[in-house]
Amino acid sequence: MSTASLPTGLSSERENLPVVIQTRGLTKSYRTGFWLNQKVTSLKDCSLTIYEGETFGLLGPNGAGKTTLLKTLLGIIRPTAGKAQLLGHPLGVQSVKQRIGYLPENPYFYDFLTGWEFLQYTAGLFGLSPAARQRRIVELLDLVGLSQDTVKKKQLRQYSKGMLQRIGMAQALINDPELVFLDEPMSGLDPTGRFQVREIILSLKREGKTIFFNSHILSDVEVICDRIAILDQGELISIGSLNELLGAGDQYLVKGQGGDLSELDGWLDELTIQGDTWSGHIKADPYDFVKYVKTQGGKLITLQQARPSLEEFFMHQIRQRRG
Repeated sequence: MSTASLPTGLSSERENLPVVIQTRGLTKSYRTGFWLNQKVTSLKDCSLTIYEGETFGLLGPNGAGKTTLLKTLLGIIRPTAGKAQLLGHPLGVQSVKQRIGYLPENPYFYDFLTGWEFLQYTAGLFGLSPAARQRRIVELLDLVGLSQDTVKKKQLRQYSKGMLQRIGMAQALINDPELVFLDEPMSGLDPTGRFQVREIILSLKREGKTIFFNSHILSDVEVICDRIAILDQGELISIGSLNELLGAGDQYLVKGQGGDLSELDGWLDELTIQGDTWSGHIKADPYDFVKYVKTQGGKLITLQQARPSLEEFFMHQIRQRRG
């Protein structure tokens, strides 16, 4: 599918914002095999635009090309074809690299450094003065929820997976970047660790940072992102806001029990009644309906938005494409 035909999922307000990431026909192919006579294309004709302040989620199954796209944007690998810009400049411009942050999926840490020493080293790469380093590290430890005492005393080899992910997030933000790239930031974390990383991303979002991240944990993406794109076998197959892709979410499916069954058809579409249990789609304001049920002596069993979950939409798109 050509990405030129995909909807952008943008409001007119967002279209007026500065463009932070733009790709046009971005393609990456590799030579493989013993004689390098086989060609594998991991990214095909990828075109997308991401605006200032957006939190943009890139979804896809393993091997879809998500990390390839991210590394191409970062200048770690070169595209075979197509063009891209970051912060208004072509890929690879050194001054732009000073303005971005990056957390890889599997970051490498110097095991025998303490967390504090590692952050000091990272800050030095960006040319921060000793006073600025001290101030910035303290700010970031507070943001990611690590104590100064632990970070100063414990070597990184003694950190848990969740602690490493948080220290990795701190190093990605040490230069106060305008644009943050996160590659599978929740990967391998337990529910507590995922919650902590999600809260960090939401705090960056409130600061107005532009965030581009890959993930296969769809429940987190649903909470965090303004827009998403689905990548499969190197091709973008869907782009848009959740409301664009899943529906506005203003329809509600309800299931209840008891009350005055004779008047329910005035409130519900697709009404189904089995004994004293009933279900249907609410026609009116859901709050008004809830009040009505209470006054009639009925009770609600479930009330939920009548739109697919992101996981259901994702699986439908992948199955539909692969036939």
